[in-house]
Amino acid sequence: MNAGEQLSLWGLIQNASLLVQLVMLLLLLASVISWVMIIQRGLYLTRAKKALSNFERRFWSGADLNQLFREGNARAEKGKVDGVESLFRAGFTEFTRLRQQGRSSPEAVMEGTERAMRVAMSREQEKVEMNLPFLASVGSVSPYIGLFGTVWGIMNSFRSLATMHQATIATVAPGISEALIATAMGLFAAIPAVMAYNRYSAKAEWLLSSYETFAEEFSSILHRKVHSS
Repeated sequence: MNAGEQLSLWGLIQNASLLVQLVMLLLLLASVISWVMIIQRGLYLTRAKKALSNFERRFWSGADLNQLFREGNARAEKGKVDGVESLFRAGFTEFTRLRQQGRSSPEAVMEGTERAMRVAMSREQEKVEMNLPFLASVGSVSPYIGLFGTVWGIMNSFRSLATMHQATIATVAPGISEALIATAMGLFAAIPAVMAYNRYSAKAEWLLSSYETFAEEFSSILHRKVHSS
C-alpha cells in the first residue's frame, strides 16, 4: 500500500489498531441509531402537534361531547388514538361510567375522572419523551468515546517511535491521523444528537403543557356539567 492509500480515509481506518476500530464501529452504530430515532421522533412530534390542533378545533367548535366521543370509536378500536384525544376519551369514559352508576357524589365523579386523565397523561408523556434520553446520552458520551480512541491511537504511535532509530513526520502522521478520525466520528455522532435533543425536548415540553392545559379546561367543563345535573 503506497503513502497516498495509507493516508486515505479508508486506508487510515483499515490500518488503525483493533481497539480504535472498535471505537469507530461503536460510534458509527450510535450515529446510525440516533439518526433513526431523530427521524422517528421528528415524525411523531409533527403528527402529535397536528393532531392536537385538529382535535382542539373540533372540541372548541361547540360539538356535543358524546358525538365527539363516538367519532373517535373507530380509531380507538384500531389503537390509533393518542395525544390529547386519549386524555379526552379517558376522562369522558370514566366520567360517564361513574355518573351512570348513580351512587357516586359529584366530588367522587370528578376525582375519578381526573385520576383517569392523570393516568392517560402519564402514558402520553412516555410516548412524547421516548428515545430522548438515548439522544442525550449519545450527545454527551460520544465525544469522550472518540477522545478515548484518539488518545489510544496517539499513544500507540508514540510507542512505535521507541523502536525507530530515526523518527520523521511521515512515520508518525498515519498513526495520529487514524487516531483523530475517532474524535471526528465522536463529534459526528454527538452534534446531531444534541441538536435534536434540544429541539425535541422543547417540542415535547410544549406538547405536554398543552395536554395539561386541555385536561384542566376539560375538567372544568365536566365539573360544571356534573353540578348542573
